[in-house]
Amino acid sequence: MEATARPHPGAAFDTGLRRFPNARAVALELWPDEPVYCFRPQVLAADAEAFRAAYPGRTAYAVKTNPHPLVLNTLARIGIDAFDVASPAEFRMARQAAPAADLLYMHPVKAATAIREALTAYRIRHFSLDHEGEAAKILREARGAGVPVSELTLFVRLATRGHAAYNLSRKFGAAPGHAVELLQRVARLGAQAGLCFHVGSQVEEPDAYERALKSAQWVRQRAGVPVAALDIGGGFPARYGHDRRRPAPAVPPLARLMPRIVKAIERYGFADLPLVAEPGRALVARSLSVLVRVLLRKGQRLYINDGVWGSLSDAWTGKLTLPVHLIPEPDRARPAGDPRKHAAFRIMGATCDSVDILSRPFWLPETVAAGDWIEVGHIGAYSLSLRTDFNGLYPDTFVEVESPFRS
Repeated sequence: MEATARPHPGAAFDTGLRRFPNARAVALELWPDEPVYCFRPQVLAADAEAFRAAYPGRTAYAVKTNPHPLVLNTLARIGIDAFDVASPAEFRMARQAAPAADLLYMHPVKAATAIREALTAYRIRHFSLDHEGEAAKILREARGAGVPVSELTLFVRLATRGHAAYNLSRKFGAAPGHAVELLQRVARLGAQAGLCFHVGSQVEEPDAYERALKSAQWVRQRAGVPVAALDIGGGFPARYGHDRRRPAPAVPPLARLMPRIVKAIERYGFADLPLVAEPGRALVARSLSVLVRVLLRKGQRLYINDGVWGSLSDAWTGKLTLPVHLIPEPDRARPAGDPRKHAAFRIMGATCDSVDILSRPFWLPETVAAGDWIEVGHIGAYSLSLRTDFNGLYPDTFVEVESPFRS
């Protein structure tokens, strides 16, 4: 799991997309009536480099967060050479972008056929589990494929507690006592034993990783077997907007969060181990925005041409207030109001489903009107991987934008 040399961070990106200076230029030149994704490869590269510079271990990008070739190719171009994958489809996408990359199969529950494909077609040797039945399944497939068990690193996934937009320990993770038994079982099988956890997506507590590391230390000490590596998972948060009628969410910035994680890794005795992290949201959130159009205004409700079943499901399920920027349609009559004053507008999605309503408002000038465009920022995480073609509506137009999003 040695990292490869990194290309110069200032290297140009050839996305093959039509390039614009900003989203306003996109709106006024293309006059789009369908959503348009604005991709910023330089922002993605900068955020990925910042994470790698701050974290002392291996950075394995979580493919599920955004598996689009534009994202994977950009990350591979700057030297990301490890990917957290969860299915054979993700194996293929990651390898297509980075043929020599290491793939870590960190889904705790896997189909036997997928394990076999991972072992044989992709030479994956890193797997996670949280139950003895999964360990037996991996062992059986390895023996059937003629892969020595000693080549495998089996990461026992710990359950964690904490506050995040998404709690990922409701479904996966072994309690500490059970994790001790699993580590011992993995060692008896002859595989390398690793520890991993995932504190949740869009973590809201700076000490979430510290608590998880303390628990991992307890498990390691009581298991009494060699631990080959520690994977601290994902959860690293991105910056969004906030509903001005509520207190701003306590989202720790990476510059404050990572030093605490590094100190906790040292404090709990893991600095001597190979380390892995699985960032997704923190790398890709700022790299993508979507340009949507207002179809109709009904008082404080705006009907737009995207929504929950398109690009914005993460904002709905995670109750995230997205940062937005209004691009008025020129020469259109404006509703009464102060264009310098912002108000909360409830956002209705494009489909005929009555569930297609965002859980948080867009804060926009009072004078927003039908025909205007709204650039919705920081949607790089989960927007593309979760979009559907419900009602035949599937946003899939991309351009490259040079300047970072600014609300």
